[in-house]
Amino acid sequence: MKIYEGVDHFEKVSNAVVTSGTFDGVHLGHQKILQRLSNIAKEIGGETVLITFWPHPRMVLYPNEHKLKLLSTFEEKSRLLKNFGIDHLLTIPFTKEFSNLSSGEFIQKIIIDTIQTRKLVIGYDHRFGKNREGSFAYLKENKHKFNFDLEEISREDVDDVGVSSTKIRKALEEGNVQIANEYLGRDYEINGIIIKGQQLGRSIGFPTANIHVPHDYKLIPCNGAYAVTVYVEGSRYNGMLNIGMRPTVNGESQTIEVNLFDFDGDLYDKRVCVHFKSYLRPEKKFAGLEALKYQLAKDKEDAQRILTQK
Repeated sequence: MKIYEGVDHFEKVSNAVVTSGTFDGVHLGHQKILQRLSNIAKEIGGETVLITFWPHPRMVLYPNEHKLKLLSTFEEKSRLLKNFGIDHLLTIPFTKEFSNLSSGEFIQKIIIDTIQTRKLVIGYDHRFGKNREGSFAYLKENKHKFNFDLEEISREDVDDVGVSSTKIRKALEEGNVQIANEYLGRDYEINGIIIKGQQLGRSIGFPTANIHVPHDYKLIPCNGAYAVTVYVEGSRYNGMLNIGMRPTVNGESQTIEVNLFDFDGDLYDKRVCVHFKSYLRPEKKFAGLEALKYQLAKDKEDAQRILTQK
């Protein structure tokens, strides 16, 4: 997959089959559009093009009103789009100036002049242009002006999936990992780097690695304990992870700590990818380290049972 940062860098492709949107999370609803895009491209001997925007439009248009957390970083989204058959990813810097493009200007400048689109595929509720004025109805009404074919993913198809990024965010914020994973069609993941912590876990027999997630806009699931699988340098490990304030040891800021089962080695500065499998319990303050140690042993037992079933 080729990635282009801005329209000036886009290279002409043959028989471009195009869609656009933020595609945060690349969930089952998005996947339906991507599958249709790939099928059309195969039918006409074309190439798939996805137009996306960064930063997320809501971050630019409502910076003080929304503390939006995203399901996928740009790197995560790019990898997923490649896996689902996108040949060309055009990312357009979303600015206040760009947001003032009318729907007609967006179609002419991007869809026609830049990409030379052969076929445009959009979801039934997709909007574009200034104040989201553009729609499938607008495209259909003005089809005689455009030199490309048009297809809408029907409301029935999209509603049949019944998925939205908002629903997934809400599920993760409530600890409903299974629901989120079902909507995504895969495990929710976070990617980060292992950094030094206080090493208190080692003193009670449960050494943990502290994960730093470098993007503050990435959605971190709600505080609590989770059963997870972790990928480190191509190897997969089962483990349990805690997100929270560590109230038993008077923690002052949120941490993400993972205990890997059957692992012995140095993780510092290594990149890890964590897949969330199941929510175990909410975070709580224990009477002391012995009580915490007892609970961690139970968490490990619960996590191992869950992970052997998945």
